[in-house]
Amino acid sequence: MDDLAQQIARKVVEETGYFTAIVGLIGVIVGACLTILGNIVMHWLKQKAEAKRDEPQKTLLREMLEDQRFSGRWRKLETLVHVIGADEETTKRLLLEIGARGSEDKQDLWGLQKYHPFKGPSE
Repeated sequence: MDDLAQQIARKVVEETGYFTAIVGLIGVIVGACLTILGNIVMHWLKQKAEAKRDEPQKTLLREMLEDQRFSGRWRKLETLVHVIGADEETTKRLLLEIGARGSEDKQDLWGLQKYHPFKGPSE
């Protein structure tokens, strides 16, 4: 009888160890998936907030670059930076995002590509 009790005890310990390992593995997998999902959601929320923050500046840049009062619809980068209240790097990034380009003659002028399409070497 004592031998049977020991066999049952060993069997319970073996099965408990196996069960514990399975539960631990499932916990690791679920934790990793939740961490990845959390990072994706945080990144998406951050991008959404950034886009919302940039939209008023983009709107103002579009209005300035579409203003017909200025020669050929080109505007100086210095003016654009000053009006939207951003640094030069941010202003250039926003200009590119709205479809603007810099002038080819090395002046610091910017205009929308729809008014100033790039002329390739054959043109």
